[in-house]
Order: sequence, then C-alpha cells, then structure tokens
Amino acid sequence: MLDAPRTTEKTYADGKILQSVTEGVGIVTFNNPAKRNAMSLDMWEGLGHALVELRDDPDVRVVIMVGAGDKAFVSGADISQFEETRHNAEASEEYSRKSAAQRALLADYPKPTIACIRGFCLGGGMQVAMLADIRIASETSQFGIPAARLGIAYGYEGLKHLVSLVGPSWARLLMYTGMRIDSAEAVRIGLVDRVVPDAELRDATMEIARTISGNAPLAIQAAKITIAQVLKDESNRDMDAIRDIGTACMDSEDFREGRQAFMEKRKPQFRGR
Repeated sequence: MLDAPRTTEKTYADGKILQSVTEGVGIVTFNNPAKRNAMSLDMWEGLGHALVELRDDPDVRVVIMVGAGDKAFVSGADISQFEETRHNAEASEEYSRKSAAQRALLADYPKPTIACIRGFCLGGGMQVAMLADIRIASETSQFGIPAARLGIAYGYEGLKHLVSLVGPSWARLLMYTGMRIDSAEAVRIGLVDRVVPDAELRDATMEIARTISGNAPLAIQAAKITIAQVLKDESNRDMDAIRDIGTACMDSEDFREGRQAFMEKRKPQFRGR
C-alpha cells in the first residue's frame, strides 16, 4: 500500500479494488493478495468504476495503480474463473468484451497514470502496466505473459502495446516462450522505466506522482495528447487536437501564473485552467 489516504477509502468488487486520494494523487489498489492479486471479471469492472471516479474528481491530477501486499502487482487473470467465463471461444469473446471496456478506458485516460510494480506482473497484470504512462518497478519484480502455456491467443491491443515498448523481437521471445524476466532485464529492454530497491518503491513512486501533480495540468495534458498522436500512423493523427490543446495552454491562467512565478522566484500554483 502507498501513503495512508487523506480522504475516505472506497471499495469495489467486494473489496478487491480499493480507491483513495492523497495530495492530489489517486491510488487504485488491486486487493486480492490471497491470489497474488489475480484479476477476476468483477475486479476488471471495479477497476473501471474506480478510474472513472478519479477521472471526474477535479482534485486528482495523477493516478497510481498498485498491488496489495508484497508478492504481486497483478499475477494475471484469475484462472479459477476460466471454466465458467473462458471455457470456449464464445465465452472467451464475451469475457474479452467486458474487460476490454476497462482497458480502453485506461488506454485513453486523460490524466497521467503510474504503475507501481512489486513482485509478479504477469499476463493481465502486464496489460494493465503497459497501459500506464509510467512504470516504476522494485528490484524483485518479475514480468511475463504465459499465454502460450495456457493456450490463449493474446489480442491485438495487448501485443500492440508490448511491441511499442520492447520491439517485435523481444515481443516474439516473450510470447513464444512464456518466459519470465527480472526487473533488470525489463528496464534494459524498455518494458519498465525505472527500477528501485524494494524499500524505496513507495516513496519513489509518490515522489514522481507529487511532482506531476504540482505541474501545470494543461501542459501535461498537451504532452499526453501529442505523444499519443505521435504513436499513431500519420494518416490517423488528429493534428487539430494537438493545436487545440496548444492554444488552450497558451491562453490559460496557468501559463500566466507560470511566467509570473518564475519572475517572482516562487513555486507556481497551477489550477488547470
């Protein structure tokens, strides 16, 4: 768990998804430690509810996702549900449709997101982590996608994000073998952004989140929108969206506040408008 929340903690999926806010930082916790935070369908839907609430909270400027306990971020899907929810192609398609809505929400999330990864980050956990803007991992973390060992076809969106992070060769190696890699390998190939000692993971993640929270929200939104467009094929880029957010930044109160604070040698107070 990260810092103790300063607002009331909310729960979803019978307590297996926790949501809190502290110092402008929203925290979503995968709280199923008995199963190493394996994701059930209810947890996927609970994640969506938590993300929507934090998205719509004007006091929240950045969101951290973290696993409860010290064994796992998310160890994958809850395989005990497979006989009921993914026993054949039709059932698997329905499962994917329901969980895909939450992944799409995270993929298009308007606020910065950070995955705080300790322990196992496997399968569905990799999907969640790869959709985050930033991935911070502890030294003892392990990563992998065991789809080939379970007879599962990994979908287009998941593989698109994997290839964009590590390239096609490493994506093939990870997918064909189902191998696990440690945090040192993960940071070397670009799967995670930073690795820190286990004891420092909480503080390092919160430091980054607080830094983001203290910066100008519109400027961060501009960066997020523009980077997303850069990653698209040229024919699909929304250049108008880039121009619109650029104009909004330059006409904002925050831009004036940033200039004035610089001249007065003080810390700016950004309001996101």
